[in-house]
Amino acid sequence: MSDSQDEKAALLEKDEQQQSGGAAKQSECKLRLYHWTQSFNSQKVRLAVAEKGLHCEEYDVSLPLSEHNEPWFMHLNPTGEVPVLVHNDNVICDPTQIIDYLEQNFTDEGVPRLVPEEGTTYYHRVQHYRELLDSLQMDAYTHGCILHPEITVDSHIPAYAATCIQTQIRNTESELKKLAEQNPELKDAYVAKQRRLKSKLFDHDNMKYLKKLLDELENVMEQVETELQRRVEETPEEGSQPWLCGEFFSMADVSLAVTLHRLKFLGLSRRYWGNGNRVNLETYYERVVERPAFRRVLGHVNNILISAVLPVAFRLAKKNAPVIVGTTLLIGLLGGATYLGFLYMKKRNILLLCRS
Repeated sequence: MSDSQDEKAALLEKDEQQQSGGAAKQSECKLRLYHWTQSFNSQKVRLAVAEKGLHCEEYDVSLPLSEHNEPWFMHLNPTGEVPVLVHNDNVICDPTQIIDYLEQNFTDEGVPRLVPEEGTTYYHRVQHYRELLDSLQMDAYTHGCILHPEITVDSHIPAYAATCIQTQIRNTESELKKLAEQNPELKDAYVAKQRRLKSKLFDHDNMKYLKKLLDELENVMEQVETELQRRVEETPEEGSQPWLCGEFFSMADVSLAVTLHRLKFLGLSRRYWGNGNRVNLETYYERVVERPAFRRVLGHVNNILISAVLPVAFRLAKKNAPVIVGTTLLIGLLGGATYLGFLYMKKRNILLLCRS
């Protein structure tokens, strides 16, 4: 058996272990991931964690409630962005670095590798597509589609949510300015974030710039379609189902899967696949959404009511419980007093009628 065949067999064996939920022991200290359900980078890291079968405590940092701008989180990550991974004394804030950290530090038997060993036949292929897909400006697509819904078709973002997000995006700058005044020790971090946000929104609200990015995305999707066709030609036997870089599921697939799911969410999928256009990409997406890890992590993220609106509503209700309870009690007391007054007046009028 050739070295290439040995590598393929080893990768396939690890992928099978992962699919059966066979992740074994890992480092003693717990992993803690700060993320937000609708954050693209958070989704990518969470899918990688799930595919590796790692146990990780997850903490939702609600972007709609601006929890990522709160001082406690800015102390954790001065850029004020999710995701953030905490393990032992290590705090990792960049999604690519988080995934590389997991690959390097969780190598126990039974824990699947998403990036092949460096120097192997498949390593460069996986890294090429991982870097290509990770270079896409997904925040620009996301903000662009929210600010300009006319460029989308069948978006999963309902109009009420889009309006709320637009308002929040435009209010964030003043919110950061206020937080900088209230937290002088974090002033530089807040001011820097304010500048980055202003620059991003200036670009993302520019239709000419957005169309340029969408055209560049067309080229990337064509490269992926060509690579998937190569996999089909390499494994012509019926029933064989290769992934982007081979018969094993890799980090390149994590990046591609989350990218396609985000494009579907934004209402851009029809532009890039479907109806006979890029059939390999269409088939790939249909298969990847059925993977157990994908269904567990991303199964409901395109339903914004379930994945974002309701959790935020419950969080807000819990946060303001004393106010809500107090208001409800006051309304109840006023209603009760009004009803008792009504009964008293009714009884009094009846007595007056009887006497007359």
